Amino acid sequence: MHAVLISGGNVIDGTGSQPQPNTDVLIEGDRIVAVGKNLVVEKSSEREIRRVDATGLTVMPGLIDAHTHITLGEPRTNDELFLHRDPATAAILAAYNVRKVLRAGVTSMFDVDGIFNIGPALRDSIKAGVVEGPTMKSGSYALMTAVGGTAGKLIPDSGTAGYAEVVRNKEETVLAVRRQVKDGADCIKIHVTGLIPTRSGEIQVWTREELKVVCDTAHDLGVRVTAHCRGDKATLDSVMAGVDIIWHASFLGDASLEAIIDKKVPVGPVFTFLANLSEFGHKAGATSSAKSIFAGELENTGAKLRQAYDAGVKLLCGSESGFSMTPYGHWHAREMEVFVKHLGMTPLQAITCGTKDNAVALDEDGETGCIAAGYRADVLVLDGDPSKDISLLGDKNLFRHLFCRGKNIDLSPVEPRAMLRGEQASGWSDVALTREIAYS
Repeated sequence: MHAVLISGGNVIDGTGSQPQPNTDVLIEGDRIVAVGKNLVVEKSSEREIRRVDATGLTVMPGLIDAHTHITLGEPRTNDELFLHRDPATAAILAAYNVRKVLRAGVTSMFDVDGIFNIGPALRDSIKAGVVEGPTMKSGSYALMTAVGGTAGKLIPDSGTAGYAEVVRNKEETVLAVRRQVKDGADCIKIHVTGLIPTRSGEIQVWTREELKVVCDTAHDLGVRVTAHCRGDKATLDSVMAGVDIIWHASFLGDASLEAIIDKKVPVGPVFTFLANLSEFGHKAGATSSAKSIFAGELENTGAKLRQAYDAGVKLLCGSESGFSMTPYGHWHAREMEVFVKHLGMTPLQAITCGTKDNAVALDEDGETGCIAAGYRADVLVLDGDPSKDISLLGDKNLFRHLFCRGKNIDLSPVEPRAMLRGEQASGWSDVALTREIAYS
């Protein structure tokens, strides 16, 4: 068995405790077996010891991303996502992109939904050593009603399209949940709210009774349920129906906040997409209409979620990676920055959200997310002190070593690629060529 002794580092253990200076971490196989000062490790014929000098460096848990979409391929529009993807190409690209996630310091990830049920196959390929990537848990298609999700009329009245599976009644709902579990889904995701062209903002498209059918069916099979909720009543109904994790929880009211606190339902606000769109969208050519969809959500929802956090509710860190505003390998630590800036957390509190507490999203609480004996050897070593400056975790140039399941990861950048034929939508022009434009 191989062993690694990381010596003399400043250990942030993921629990929220103050950093432990000049501390050693001993890894054997895929486990952390000891943490302490001046650990003495004897070399034997049964194991080889690699020594890593972490003097002056930070040693902390590998990051956990609780909300990714690894199979989507960074589409710029719903048209690209729904009309420019095929199963074979999407699977190949997912295997390519998941390496970017790993080399961004992410040692575990929760892929909440995706296209063509690729997620569970990718998870198993990583576990089998066929593909290099973080430890992964995966959903399948997101369950929707015929009203839709976030793609308007691209969502069909039945069947599957893109990341959506549309169910029309109780019988279809039960069948879909059971089939997704059979096909390997670690969770069931419901799009409780959705966008339709004739209405502003997202509207609730499931009843509480319908949500309960999903939860009861999944729970009977030992599988958790998560819910996309951009609306107060949607969040309340989801919590009361038995949903295990709420995504977004936008525009919380008092009743839904009380329900979340009472049942201690973890919430992943997934603010990163909103923050990127708001702060940097203009640099990527984002339209004002796109930015207006989420106007005010950071401030309005953030204040309520801080109340939930203070009452003991776990807030999960997810990047929404998989879209053009959140490309793979770039923004996996951004949610922690947002928690510090908008929710008033300390950097150590935010790190706990992005490590120890995030393990809850993977149903691996006590398994990973901490630097402690018995935990999986998911360890990040970096230059600088993120307990003072949380933004350091977003700078891959500061990373010195990464261990995922005890394996030393090559941190060299993933080689760039060209666009595949038909991967992106293309148009004749950006605007209509009027006579005024032509002759101006």
